[in-house]
Amino acid sequence: MNIEVVEADYSNERHKQEIPKLLDQYAADPMGGGRPLADEVKSNLVNELSKLPHAFSIIAYANGRSVGLINCFEVFSTFACRPLINIHDVVVLKEHRGKGISQKMLKMVEQIARKKHCCKITLEVLSKNDVAKSAYRKFGFSGYELSPELGVAMFWQKTI
Repeated sequence: MNIEVVEADYSNERHKQEIPKLLDQYAADPMGGGRPLADEVKSNLVNELSKLPHAFSIIAYANGRSVGLINCFEVFSTFACRPLINIHDVVVLKEHRGKGISQKMLKMVEQIARKKHCCKITLEVLSKNDVAKSAYRKFGFSGYELSPELGVAMFWQKTI
């Protein structure tokens, strides 16, 4: 199988179709919430991403077919006084999992982060998503903690 990984171009018509399609398939998966994206989200996602100079996406292709996506945002670490990359979405279509596609996409994210002189890459993962946690550990991610006495960081939200 030929795997190709590219940084998406938000003005590329093919990428404009693939990004919401891949994200929609992830959203419909139990680990993505179990519900497809709203039509409004699918229609406007890439246009809205293109307005954000700190956003970028990675698309993976297997034999020319889009099978993976990572959406990222550059933010800022006040403690390091340097940028960091937050990975917001990681998608690998079910039939292509376990083939190293996420590792190839993560490698490109890291290359971009290094070019931007980022201090780190962050992401969130559900505590029971053992497959994803295994892939992230394999790439070198670990839970964030300042010290064992204080425990690991938790990701919280308030929907508005």
